Amino acid sequence: MNEHLGPALPARLGNSTPPPATSSRLGSLPVAHGAAGAVTHDAYQELKGALHRELVERLDLSQLREADHDRLAEEVRSLVQHLVAERALPLNRLERERIAVEVRDEVLGLGPLEPLLADASVSDILINGPRSVWVERNGMLHRTDTRFRDDAHLLQILDRIVSPVGRRVDETSPMVDARLRDGSRVNAIIPPLSLDGPVVSIRRFGAHPLTARDLVRGGTLPAPVLELLNGAVRARLNVLISGGTGSGKTTMLNVLSAAIPETERIVTIEDAAELQLQQPHVVRLETRPSNLEGHGEVTQRDLLRNALRMRPDRIVIGECRGGEALDMLQAMNTGHEGSMTTIHANTARDALARLETMIGMAQSNLDDRVMRQQVARSLDVVVQLNRLSDGRRRVVQVAEVTGMEGDVVTLQNLFLFEQRGVDPDGRVRGHFRSTGVRPGFDGRLRSHGVDLPASVYEYEEAV
Repeated sequence: MNEHLGPALPARLGNSTPPPATSSRLGSLPVAHGAAGAVTHDAYQELKGALHRELVERLDLSQLREADHDRLAEEVRSLVQHLVAERALPLNRLERERIAVEVRDEVLGLGPLEPLLADASVSDILINGPRSVWVERNGMLHRTDTRFRDDAHLLQILDRIVSPVGRRVDETSPMVDARLRDGSRVNAIIPPLSLDGPVVSIRRFGAHPLTARDLVRGGTLPAPVLELLNGAVRARLNVLISGGTGSGKTTMLNVLSAAIPETERIVTIEDAAELQLQQPHVVRLETRPSNLEGHGEVTQRDLLRNALRMRPDRIVIGECRGGEALDMLQAMNTGHEGSMTTIHANTARDALARLETMIGMAQSNLDDRVMRQQVARSLDVVVQLNRLSDGRRRVVQVAEVTGMEGDVVTLQNLFLFEQRGVDPDGRVRGHFRSTGVRPGFDGRLRSHGVDLPASVYEYEEAV
């Protein structure tokens, strides 16, 4: 055995004496090679699985969580390299190094996902069964060479993701929302609902959250628009952020929340915690699914009702999806001004229509006019984001909710992005402009010390 393993972690590595060669799974394992001498994929996966099993037998798994992760990872890697050398397996240096790293990831991490999670350029990881893994970089999808051994292997990795946050995924509960330690959002659906094996979607969140400067530099929105929106947050206007899947709603919510004063108490409510507010006084609440007996579920609506008793200055809901929309609007209209949430919709007008539908899901028995009055009296600003065909996220509409005309909630556009074509490189070209209308809440901005220059309402740029 490698000499440095013994004294380094004697209690954790357990019995360090190698078993006799006749009893080793590795000693008799056939390793098939291709024409060029490289280990074939199936043989490589079989070898890695055998190494993993033997390594697990050598380790005292009950002690792993107590060890320093980086130090233990290096010890596991060294032990794998020793096992490979001990059995004189026909692997070259690069193959030995690769298998050592991958088995280490299997034991201590999330297996084949570890290299993708370590790649800062990856914003989404999409797993369509064990043999099809895609990633998104710069808004575009690319297929990877990452593979899982089989469905059981993928389910094992998935269980490592959901168990630490109190979730489960099995035949009785085949859909799950969870999160990774860095806050990345995870959704999974497994057979029998998924016909091609477990399907997992991971929305990455970087170690360092994007800032307002990052969004302006990346072209998500111009500086004058950001200035207006930050002013709206400071003036305690109620903001609704709308957009499609992957359009950047949560990122925008994080950025705008930075304008909330540090003296205020903020309560966040989410299905899977992913908001990264930087203020010192933030209370984070997360929903809970039902248990095996079908009891114990805690919904966003339950948490919102409880949050109203927690003396919040502002309430931030990660995403409105159902009946909690009514409670959120009532909170905005009864002393919790400056609250924010997101919603899935294609336009600002569609976002208001979706809110009406969600209010109906609350079984409130309100007629259409009363529902629209609730929306008109509660919301002040709607920010619409789209993901363009070239992968960029961009604010395409900022609208003010001005009230009602008859039975219709009225909107007044403040800023608009108009797409005008695509250049030879596939990059979307268009025109972002102010409508020239000064918002009705301008006086409220001034009363809160936000005095925007007239140039904000005259902004125009070709992009």
